[in-house]
Amino acid sequence: MEKKHVIAGLSALAQESRLDILRFLVRRGADGVAAGRIGEQLGIPSATLAFHLNTLTAAGLITRQRDGRQKLYRADISAVYALSAYLLENCCTETELQSDNQSQPNLADTSSAA
Repeated sequence: MEKKHVIAGLSALAQESRLDILRFLVRRGADGVAAGRIGEQLGIPSATLAFHLNTLTAAGLITRQRDGRQKLYRADISAVYALSAYLLENCCTETELQSDNQSQPNLADTSSAA
């Protein structure tokens, strides 16, 4: 995943209502949920909800599909996994390096010399 997509995804999720919307859609799975139902369940007014849904869609975290007169929204699970994978990609790889550095004396610390 490119860094610019990670930044867009994290920026979109850095708002409480959008985080709630994504988590709600993740729980609902592949079925999709109409915008009105999302608003009812989360207590978000429709104008505000439309803004948040557009932001999440633009960030690539959710998808929108027209079903008759309704728009159904779904979490893009592969995008959510990709975002998580990017954040955890190098998890714990520097633990050994940090242990080695802690056993080395701090040469910049001259306060103990005298």
